[in-house]
This record gives sequence, structure tokens and C-alpha cells, in this order.
Amino acid sequence: MSATYDRSSAIKAFDESRTGVKGLVDAGLDELPAFFVAPPIQVEPKSTSNHQIPIVDLKDVRADESRRKQAVEELMHAATTYGFFQVVNHGIAGDVLDAMLQGVTQFHEGPIEVKKQYYTRDLRKKVRFNSNFDLYVSRVANWRDTLSCTMAPEPPQLEELPDACRDIIFQFANHIQSLGTLLLELFSEALGLRSDHLIQMECDKGLYILGQYYPPCPQPDLTLGASKHTDPDFITILLQDQIGGLQVMHQNQWLDVPPSTGALVVNIGDLLQLITNDKFRSPEHRVLIKKVGPRTSVACFFTTQFWPSTKLFGPIKELLSIEKPPLYREVTVRDYHTYYYNKGIDGRSALDNYKL
Repeated sequence: MSATYDRSSAIKAFDESRTGVKGLVDAGLDELPAFFVAPPIQVEPKSTSNHQIPIVDLKDVRADESRRKQAVEELMHAATTYGFFQVVNHGIAGDVLDAMLQGVTQFHEGPIEVKKQYYTRDLRKKVRFNSNFDLYVSRVANWRDTLSCTMAPEPPQLEELPDACRDIIFQFANHIQSLGTLLLELFSEALGLRSDHLIQMECDKGLYILGQYYPPCPQPDLTLGASKHTDPDFITILLQDQIGGLQVMHQNQWLDVPPSTGALVVNIGDLLQLITNDKFRSPEHRVLIKKVGPRTSVACFFTTQFWPSTKLFGPIKELLSIEKPPLYREVTVRDYHTYYYNKGIDGRSALDNYKL
């Protein structure tokens, strides 16, 4: 690296180009800008672990009590052991999933002048395009661009959304909202609570969708698509294409989360770990980058981070006892997100800040 390298100026120039990582690739870049280069320990090779994340079959869980009981048991194991699992027979048609991935890809590969119209870091905007939400606070930038859409409780107007995914994102969001509600019901039952307990707590009230685009990288051994992090929400539902690269930390090893046609990935978020008093675990995960690509994914976060609410979330009282006292202090979703965003993705869990 040149002795005259000015990291702040390089980041500012990248941000002000409003073209994202794909803009670098389109310009013929063959060497990564220094602010994308991660310490070698962060880009360690794949794990050789033989573990596989659980796959939970949701077929007939709304109508068949025995199937529902089995699914609840499987979800309990997944949420307490891995914090990550895949769901099949979730009720969302394959053509809807394919169309959503296609819409996100078309936006990111569309005309740059159209994309620039959406480029902003203003969190008040319901539809935003940018690269690295924590660009100015993170030690290392990640190799990805993001289209962010706040879909609930107050969705954007149709005309606020890009043409490329305007119609499909509303259809997709409705399906995801229904699936998220079902999962929260099953989680409630797994915890020994009424099936509507987490719903009554408004854990499904907000939905925030990220259309992630990871361009092919000329030096994938030097950077990451997403650094090690946990999610600052209740649950995340992820739709990923067939490129792969997602890994979850399990027993101090990185475990691949391989793409499976028609399946959706679900992971526990920080806020669900907090309110379950560590019964469920929000696991660290990351995305490796490749020379081949692009990789496209759609991450659906159940959180009310952009909804101005003073509602406090703390450990659920029914889960506490003398032997199991509360481990966290209460916090609003907005305050948690503010801390998370200001901290950036730095490998530390934001939950640590709220421990008693």
C-alpha cells in the first residue's frame, strides 16, 4: 500500500460514485481497493466440519397436529443448537422465489443512472440502494451492493420501487410475512407459550427486505461478501441462489449452508435471543466471495427498526425463574439498531452491550 494512501478519501470517492461494487467490476478492476482487504484471519478457508444444519419440513403444520408437534420439536432443536436451519414445503411457490431473485438481479445489473436515483444512506427512505451500510465505521468494506426496502408496517408506494422488482416484491413480501408469522407461532409453542405469544409481542410487525448482490471478485481470498456478524432482528428468512458461500459458526467451526432448490434459510436474530433469555441463539455467520458470480440473495428481516415505537423488549417473564434470572436489560428495537449501526460489523455481538 502506498505511503500516501488516504483511506478516508478512497472510501468517500467510492461512495460518491454511487455505482457500488459492481461499478468497480464494470470498470475492469483487477486489484481490490485497500479498504476492501480484510486481515487474513477473517478470510480463513472453509471448514471441514461434517455437521449439517437441520432441514425442517413444514408440510401440513397448519392442519395436522402430529405434523405440527414434530415441526415444533425440530425447530426447538435447530434454534437451541444451531440457530440456523432450512425450511422446505413452506408454501411459497418456486416461480415466486425465482422471480424475486431475478428482479433483484435485474435491478443490480440494470442501467446505472436508474440505480443512482435510489442511492442514499438516508435511513428515512423506504427504498435505498448503496454498498455497505457501515461503510464509514467498519474497518473493512464487504464485496456487495444492497437494495433495501422497508415493507412493513408501512410499505412504500408502488411507484417508489424500481421497475425491475416492483410487482414481485409485494407478492414475495406477503408470502414471507405469512411464513414469518407461522414460524413465530411454532417458536412460541416450542418455548411452552401460547402460539400467539411472540405475535402479541409484535415480533412480526416489521419486515425489512434486502436484495443483496455479490459481484464476481478478482481476488476472493482477500475479502468477504459479508464479514462475521449476527442479525439485529427477531428472525431472518433468506432466499439464496445456487452460487453458495454462506457459512454459520457452529462449535467454533465455519459450517457451509449449501443452497437447496426451493428451500429457505432461517436464522435466529439478536432480539429473539434477548427475549428468550439465551434459550435461542443468534449465531455468527458470514458470506465468502468467489471469482464466479454474481451471487444474489434476498434477506428478510423481521424487525421494526424504522418504526418509531417506545415499546421495550426484555426477557420474557414466563421463561424466568430464580434459577434463570434475566440476562439482559430491556431495550427498544430502534435503540438496539442505532447501537448496531453505529458499531458496524466488527465481529462483536451488539447483545454484549445489553447484558446485565
